[in-house]
Amino acid sequence: MLAGCGNDETQTEEKKTAWDEIQEQGTLTVATSGTLLATSFHDAETDELTGFEVEVVRELGERLDLDIEFTEIGFDEMLTSVNTGQIDIAANDIEITEDRAEEFIFSTPIKHSYGTAVVRKDDLSGIASLEDLPGKKAAGASTSIYMEIAREYGAEEVTYDNATNEVYLRDVSIGRTDVILNDYYLSTFGVAAFPDLNITIHPDIKYAPSEVGLVMNKDNTELADNVNKALEEMLADGTITEISAEFFGGADVSVKPDIEEN
Repeated sequence: MLAGCGNDETQTEEKKTAWDEIQEQGTLTVATSGTLLATSFHDAETDELTGFEVEVVRELGERLDLDIEFTEIGFDEMLTSVNTGQIDIAANDIEITEDRAEEFIFSTPIKHSYGTAVVRKDDLSGIASLEDLPGKKAAGASTSIYMEIAREYGAEEVTYDNATNEVYLRDVSIGRTDVILNDYYLSTFGVAAFPDLNITIHPDIKYAPSEVGLVMNKDNTELADNVNKALEEMLADGTITEISAEFFGGADVSVKPDIEEN
């Protein structure tokens, strides 16, 4: 009899899902960079971690009745940490792609945007279109979608180890690099944050409409179901629109932009 009860308890424990464990612990572990204006960065005055996705995740935690534990790591490490189960969610403006969707679960999209280019203000870094990238030095994370695009167009890759936006942007300004291909809204925020630098958003380059979601382990379907339910409520009640307006100069990134690619 006692042995039978022990086996039942063991079987019950074995049936626990990752979502059960998260609820028991009361904490969601979330990877983010802490260096990416305006989605994950430290406030200049308080040094507090904040940003669009940071605040979306904090609100998500409130609605799921879970504490949020942020781990600040480089972009290239995030997906590996999710894949190995060290982290529950990665939140760092990670674009939804077919290849990534085969390996991970993406949440309901929380941000829609498109690609642009940060160049020098005085001469646009000698770039009129993406076809002018051969021979130009493009800065960014090695595994990002935007660096893949830069490589495809023949740019010389320059990568950094979780550097701040200021480092990336200053290097373009002084000519150490020539261009940063990145998301329009993040680029606009970054350029505006450093008005003394010789940088600008390229007026004619728009490409690759994108969707961004939170990233979860492929096997953690219960977590994804609960995250999506909360995010869809936040989209419907305007919470994500409000957070977007705070960090993107009044823009609503929850709505798909109407652009013509060039």
